[in-house]
Amino acid sequence: MALRSAPDAPRVLALAGPTASGKSAAALAIAREHDAEIVSVDSALVYRGMDIGTAKPTREELAAVPHHLIDIRDPLRAYSAAEFAADATALIAQINARGRLALLVGGTMLYFKALFEGLDDMPPADAAVRAELETEAAMHGWPAMHATLQRIDPATASRLAPQDSQRIQRALEVFRISGRTLSSFHAASAGRCAALPVPTLLSLEPRDRGWLHARIAERFDAMLAAGFLDEVKALRARGDLDPGLPSMRCVGYRQAWELLDAHEAQGQAQAFPMHKLRDLGIFATRQLAKRQLTWLRGMEQRQTIACDAPDALEQVLAHARQLA
Repeated sequence: MALRSAPDAPRVLALAGPTASGKSAAALAIAREHDAEIVSVDSALVYRGMDIGTAKPTREELAAVPHHLIDIRDPLRAYSAAEFAADATALIAQINARGRLALLVGGTMLYFKALFEGLDDMPPADAAVRAELETEAAMHGWPAMHATLQRIDPATASRLAPQDSQRIQRALEVFRISGRTLSSFHAASAGRCAALPVPTLLSLEPRDRGWLHARIAERFDAMLAAGFLDEVKALRARGDLDPGLPSMRCVGYRQAWELLDAHEAQGQAQAFPMHKLRDLGIFATRQLAKRQLTWLRGMEQRQTIACDAPDALEQVLAHARQLA
C-alpha cells in the first residue's frame, strides 16, 4: 500500500495505540530508519513541567530524533484539538520541505480525528453551564450524570466510562447550550473533506489485555519511583493551578492532586497513602487505555499490529518500509 494518495500529497505516517503499548520505542526506530521527524499526538506531552507522569521522552531521545509539540504550553494554558490540527498541518509541510517523513505518534485520538476529519462547529465552553453540571455531579455522582447522557445521547455515552467526568461534562454542556447531541455534531462533520489526506495508521493493539495491564502497572511503579508525587507537589506549590484545568485532569495527576487535598484536609497526621495513589493511578490508566482502544476500533484506515507479539517491533518496521 502506498503512503501517498497523490504525487503531491504530504509524506506522513501515523502510529497510534493505547498508553504503554510501545509507541515511543517503535517511533524512534522508524524515525532512525526513515529520516523522519516525530510530531507528538499527545494532549499531555504539550505541558512543561509534567515530565514523569506523562512518560515524556528523555533528553537523549529528544536529542536523537527531532520531536515536535512537546513542552509547548504552560500547564495553566489549555491546548485544543483545533490548535493541534493547525500546528501539525504546518509542521508536516515544514518537515516535508526538509525532505523528511513526518511521523505522527501518540494516543490522543481526538487529535488524530481533528487532523484527518476536521472539527465540528460545536459551541465553546460555557462557565455557567459547567458550574451547574459540577454542582449536579457533586450531588448525584458522575455515574448518574453518565446515565443522563445515556438517555440523551446513547452513541456518545457508549464510548465513555461512567467516571470520565471531563468528557461527560462536555457532552452534557454541548447539549444544554445547543439542544443538539455531541454525536450529531460528529455525524455532521463526517462528510467534510479531511484537513489532511488520511494516511495509513499503524495501530499497536494487544491481543492479551492482561499484557497491557501489566505494562501499565510496571510503568506507573517506575513513575512513582522516579518522583512523580514530588512532581505533582511542585505543580501544586505554584499556586496558580487547580484540578479543573485540562493539564491537571491528565491521568495520574488528577488522582495525585485529589489525594494530596484529602491528606492536607486530614492534617497530614498519617503518612501519605502511596498504595492508594498506585491503585487509583493504575486503574485510571487502564480506563484511559480502554477508551483509546475503543477509538481505534472506529478508525477504518488503521493497520493493526499486535504490540504483545515477540516480533512487534520488527512488524512495525516492516509495515513502515512498505509505506515509506
